[in-house]
Amino acid sequence: MPAQWSSADVTALRRDTRRRAAQRPRGPELHAVEDLDAGGVGARLYRHADERPLLVFCHGGMWIIGDLDTHDRLCRQIATGAGVDVLAIDYRRAPEHPWPAAVDDAVAAVRFASVGRAVAIGGDSAGGCIAALAALILRDTGGPAACAQILLCPNTDLTATPPSVPDGGLDPGAVRAAAELWAPDAASASPLHAPDLRGLPPAVVITAERDPLRDEGDAYARRLADAGVPVTHRCEPGLPHGFVQNMDLVSDAAAAATARAIADIRRIVRV
Repeated sequence: MPAQWSSADVTALRRDTRRRAAQRPRGPELHAVEDLDAGGVGARLYRHADERPLLVFCHGGMWIIGDLDTHDRLCRQIATGAGVDVLAIDYRRAPEHPWPAAVDDAVAAVRFASVGRAVAIGGDSAGGCIAALAALILRDTGGPAACAQILLCPNTDLTATPPSVPDGGLDPGAVRAAAELWAPDAASASPLHAPDLRGLPPAVVITAERDPLRDEGDAYARRLADAGVPVTHRCEPGLPHGFVQNMDLVSDAAAAATARAIADIRRIVRV
């Protein structure tokens, strides 16, 4: 991977990611799936016949790739397995839209959705970073507070600290280069460096043993707990980064771990 990303690199990577997504099997069917405007943010709503608690979901992709289609299958799995409605957001990505655009979009989507229902916020990988930052902003700006935060293999420290493991399904150098495109001031966009985590919503933090981001995710879970935030935290043994994103198709261990994560979401969001 390049030490720096060019616009051509990003364009090619987005194209390849969409192509791979199109080749995957479709996820579970729901009562309705519709694209909509969520307070000025493009979104896709996965809903049941009756109204359920809602999870605003931020897709992963190093802040530069990923979209509604790349995570369509995962959102369907979460909606059906956790028994919740899911609002996946097509947040603005770098390099065209650096920090804090994606977080602003997540906050706007939560505010749009928080009318008469419980709303959680979550995401995987870079989406977990965006969700954690949105939860902090909602706390600090008068809400509405999310009922929970769901962080799956999240980036929490963008300051180029050494990775937990050198090879775990994610190229640390590529992540650092993408992070520089998104937030040149890495500390300001790192949930782990937030000065105070008190008063945040209950959290599910899932990490993976062979994930370069494992240590920073584990550290964030510890900081949340130390701040008095109720935390469900588990490091899944033997698995790499991003195991929730379609690894269940090829790995029984990943399928079981994904099912555990979805069960955690059901317990914390179905309030």
